[in-house]
Amino acid sequence: MSTLEQLRRSLGRTWDSLAEGWHSLRERADQALTRFRPLSKSADIDTWEDQVVRHSADWGLLATEVQEDDANVVVRIEVPGMDSNEFDIDVIENYLVVRGEKRVQKEHREGRYHVMECAYGAFERAVALPADVDGDRASASYRRGVLSVSLPKHPHARSRRIPINAN
Repeated sequence: MSTLEQLRRSLGRTWDSLAEGWHSLRERADQALTRFRPLSKSADIDTWEDQVVRHSADWGLLATEVQEDDANVVVRIEVPGMDSNEFDIDVIENYLVVRGEKRVQKEHREGRYHVMECAYGAFERAVALPADVDGDRASASYRRGVLSVSLPKHPHARSRRIPINAN
């Protein structure tokens, strides 16, 4: 086999490996990708913050963990750069729906950006819940960029062990 043929085969295997890895990543991150939309303001206003939002990413990754035990479902979502009063949280059917708006930080207005990977604007994320929950008794906290929502399971959704009677 010639060196050129070996190189072609090696590149083919490398490409297949990259394609497989990308497919796996896309499947795992599909639910976490969230669209960020700038809120519509008057077309005449073009502030520094508007310019940053216009050039920021349209999509952001809101990494999420859903944990379940016998009594609760706990959902943790990484949403850095917000305040706790900037979230709107609802339970709709079997989904936890989190809405908010991530605003531009006003810390530094000089210079220019070279990398804009942070997403800004309004977002909505729906997280499928593994069990029926009692949304009226849910509680939420926000600390160090992580929104944590504890949802007590609905009484009929709780699992219970069924003992076996010996005859």
